[in-house]
Amino acid sequence: MTSSDNSSNFNRGDLIRGKWNGVRYRVERLLGQGSNGKVYLVYEGSRARALKFGFSAAELQSEVNALKAISAAEPKQESYLLDVDDAELGGHRLPFYVMRFVEGERLHQYLGAKGLDWFPLVAYNLLCKLGQLHRSGWIFGDLKADNVLVTGYGQVHLVDYGGATLQGKSVKQFTEIYDRGYWRGGERLADEGYDLFSFAVLWLQMMQKESLEAQASKLLPQNRTTEWLIQQLRTNRRLSPYEPSLTRMINGKAYSTREECAAWQRLLRGSANHPDERFVSGNQTMSGTAVKGMFAVSVMLLCGAVYMVWQQ
Repeated sequence: MTSSDNSSNFNRGDLIRGKWNGVRYRVERLLGQGSNGKVYLVYEGSRARALKFGFSAAELQSEVNALKAISAAEPKQESYLLDVDDAELGGHRLPFYVMRFVEGERLHQYLGAKGLDWFPLVAYNLLCKLGQLHRSGWIFGDLKADNVLVTGYGQVHLVDYGGATLQGKSVKQFTEIYDRGYWRGGERLADEGYDLFSFAVLWLQMMQKESLEAQASKLLPQNRTTEWLIQQLRTNRRLSPYEPSLTRMINGKAYSTREECAAWQRLLRGSANHPDERFVSGNQTMSGTAVKGMFAVSVMLLCGAVYMVWQQ
């Protein structure tokens, strides 16, 4: 791949042809744009794909390396990365890669539609997804609600690998509110704990009545600490069953995503076997959505147990 600028502007119906591999893609619409590139929904024949143009060939190559590592670490799953090539526009050569397209919902949309009863299952699946990435030697880096899509019965997909960083390196892209350096909780070093810290903040953010950004904006810099985050966690009733795990993540005492995933699996198993007020309100029976959620928990726990045994 070669260098490019930010001139990668395409409209619906435009055709993008890879210079080296020759695959043709028809542009449907822009999915999103960030500091390091643009992502389009495109079609390869009748198959929907997500195509990302990078503003920097070096940064895009880093994402490609991460996606290749994930695919190599999970050979029994469909490859994340489908194509890597260059396109030409206005005399510029534009590097791009193509991923499978996931038609999911953002976290707040999914939980808003399904209900917060689905939070534990979605969170567990997100932990497992991070674990796959960590086993490949990378971290996600820029974990935040906007970079998580949810489908079906709580299946989770990570999008925008622009912050993916090889473990041991400095984190190259982050969002302040999810960054442990912002909260004086440690270095911006790519390790499992960095993603786990962001994971804990993400769910604290999702379950707060007032956004963390709004609250943090009122704090003096010296008062933005992990202790303040833990105080917020302790007052959040919905998160109380998961407080020990989330506290470890915020305090930098969670060193293994695999171990935390197993801890959440045990908590979910207890919820599935003994439904409590999170699933039943007063004397009312569980709603159809909650019943489906409990069934999904049982199925996903079984799949998770099989997967963890297979990884050993």
